[in-house]
Amino acid sequence: IEIEIGPGRGGFVFERCAADPSVRLLGLAVRLKWATIVDGRLAKAGLGARARVLAEDAKTALPRLGPDGSVRAFFVHFPDPWWKKRHEKRLVVGDAFLSDVLRLLEPGGELFVQTDVEERADLYARVVSEQAGFTPAGDEPGSPRLAENPFGARSPREHRAIADGLPVYRFLWTKA
Repeated sequence: IEIEIGPGRGGFVFERCAADPSVRLLGLAVRLKWATIVDGRLAKAGLGARARVLAEDAKTALPRLGPDGSVRAFFVHFPDPWWKKRHEKRLVVGDAFLSDVLRLLEPGGELFVQTDVEERADLYARVVSEQAGFTPAGDEPGSPRLAENPFGARSPREHRAIADGLPVYRFLWTKA
């Protein structure tokens, strides 16, 4: 199984299912409205057996998920778009989140994170690199940075950032 944190309106889920017919994907969405809409669209498209979106906060859902070592990949697309001080409490990528990701990832499993906010990119790169158990798996040895998205699917925000000419900071780590 693969898990997408914050699937929004489901663009990545649909593209990922189309790109790889073997994918089984679970989306965790904070907003009940969008979780319900996207999950319904997946069912209508005949993808309900392969992909679901639940109205769950990843911070509270991941500690309850199992079994350990059962997730092939985690996707975190453009998380925490507001970089104002008062929004720091909403940060998803942090120590507790990363501990749960490591616990759930299978050996060699992947964590893919991307953003269009340079300050957030620096933060994510630092926080994940400080967490024991992740190995950088980017384009250059010892670096988590990727020039391109290797998963054959883009989130709507990634499509928009590319169309607007914004830089996209992409990172890939594997479970050691």
